[in-house]
Amino acid sequence: MTEPIPAPAPLFGASDIRRLAEEIGIRPTKTLGQNFVIDGNTIRRIVAAASVGPEETVLEVGPGLGSLTLGLLDAAASVVAVEIDPVLAAKLPATVKEWRPSAAARFHLVHADAMKVTELPVQPTALVANLPYNVAVPVVLHLLQHFPSLQHGLVMVQDEVADRLAAGPGSKTYGVPSVKAAWYSQMRKAGVIGMNVFWPAPKIHSGLVAFTRREPPATTATREQVFAVVDAAFAQRRKTLRAALAGWAGGAPEAERCLVAAGVDPTARGEVIDIHAFARIAEAKQAPA
Repeated sequence: MTEPIPAPAPLFGASDIRRLAEEIGIRPTKTLGQNFVIDGNTIRRIVAAASVGPEETVLEVGPGLGSLTLGLLDAAASVVAVEIDPVLAAKLPATVKEWRPSAAARFHLVHADAMKVTELPVQPTALVANLPYNVAVPVVLHLLQHFPSLQHGLVMVQDEVADRLAAGPGSKTYGVPSVKAAWYSQMRKAGVIGMNVFWPAPKIHSGLVAFTRREPPATTATREQVFAVVDAAFAQRRKTLRAALAGWAGGAPEAERCLVAAGVDPTARGEVIDIHAFARIAEAKQAPA
């Protein structure tokens, strides 16, 4: 006789989310970009797409009322959640104890701004988060910079931002986020999430972006030096690199010298070159003429 398959642990539905919000007297705010997931199947889809292993520690940013947190605790060894809202942060441990009592010891809460966090109680191996639209890109870049233990992850962001993060050279959406993200990792679009699985429902679709950590380009230039080239190249997208980088290089002739030394056409534009080319340009500026 075969053993019955155990039912999956319960996840929040719309009524649970609204009840929890009412208990602590909160309404989602646009300022913090709060949109709470109210559909358990969406949570399961996100956790599955993140490919979290049972031995992993997951970093979650902006856990809110805990919709995704519960799903992550079901899949991972431990979860570190960073929450900026003091009311939500105060409620979350009690919610975990109520809904996942056996997992309470594996849950760690950090009440802080994710943009300022540089230390965590446990080193995370994966990042899985429903990120506020207005800070998604700087949060991802900050965490990849400060937590080299992050080897992979999945973030849910505004669909347009997802396209930018995952874009490659030559794409219309390729820009500063695409290039800087590529310094740390390989990014790819992993799906689109509709509006009706959130409370309140946003006016735009959300996108899932998966990433895998990789080594940055081999270069003698620093990350800051490379990113300075990226910022200059895209500050005036329609200009050729020779013109766009003139201010950065100290003049158009010096910009051209750096570009030629890096093997980049001075008449090209920033949207057609990859992170390795930007690194070579930054390196060329450090070399004597």
